[in-house]
Amino acid sequence: MLGKTLAVFVAGLAVGVGVSRWSAQPPQHEQPHQQHQQQPVVSVPQREQQPAPPARQSQDAPRTRPRILDFGHPGPISDFFLRDALAVSYNRATRNAHWAAEHLTLESLRREGGDGDEAPDRANSKFVEEKSLPIMFRSRLADYVGTGFDRGHLVPAADVRESQKAVDETFMLSNISPQVAKGFNRGYWAHFENFVRSLTKQFDDVYVITGPLFLPQREENGEYWVKYRVLGNPPNTAVPTHFFKGMSAACRLVWCLICVIVAVKGGRKYSETFVLPNAVIEDTPLTEFITPVDAVERGSGLTLFPDLDVRSLPSLCAKTKCAVLPFRQAAKSLA
Repeated sequence: MLGKTLAVFVAGLAVGVGVSRWSAQPPQHEQPHQQHQQQPVVSVPQREQQPAPPARQSQDAPRTRPRILDFGHPGPISDFFLRDALAVSYNRATRNAHWAAEHLTLESLRREGGDGDEAPDRANSKFVEEKSLPIMFRSRLADYVGTGFDRGHLVPAADVRESQKAVDETFMLSNISPQVAKGFNRGYWAHFENFVRSLTKQFDDVYVITGPLFLPQREENGEYWVKYRVLGNPPNTAVPTHFFKGMSAACRLVWCLICVIVAVKGGRKYSETFVLPNAVIEDTPLTEFITPVDAVERGSGLTLFPDLDVRSLPSLCAKTKCAVLPFRQAAKSLA
């Protein structure tokens, strides 16, 4: 069944469907949104924003009007947040992150707060909305109530040890994506997070990019469709929150989570890309979810680790065993 799933996934990407993509920042003269005063932590212009050299025009070609954007750039905007232990690029249209990134080492996972600080504890953290975003574009706490979805971390709180503040930042909803509760967020995905942490025992540095991936599903007539359930209560909100619901059968999934890993040992780099369905997963080998990185890039519109030629890197799973482990066994391996 999962072999069929990955075949559907790659075929679906070929039709060019995927709603997450890089967005250009508006020019500096655009007026800030009136619904909030605090701006995003960091604003990073995208490459598309760079002006291209003027094209040579024939005598018959109409000239571009110089005042097209007199009244501002309509967006979309990609909000970028750089925090103590993670970086997040946020997609206002889907109310999900484009991606969240982290860097792990064995030392960082064993650290217990700074000098004189108490050890951080996720029990002291609470989920909070991303208040630096306009209200109409935020993921809201109420969106999850009664949905059957967990508020699922992209960068896990368990990966952060440096301070309570850094742990608290992982609970901001910009780092959260709706995840099927039982059988995924509280099961296979949690074990997968343990696997990622266990890599620090064998590798010097582990770089991780995680994010949602929205896929089409193939209907019986061969056409591809994206179907989703809107969370929240759209009739009572100006703009509904567009969370995409994964189908329960893995072969009909429309919503996945991606995780791209680059692990470094003695200067040698290894990489692997996983695509996991946001659905109940039971006894399935982790290697079944390995997916070519270029397929993920086509589906997501992202360039993953753009300063590396990730495609040419040796396989991480050829260097180490890629398998999910129960919590106690994973914790013992890090001890």
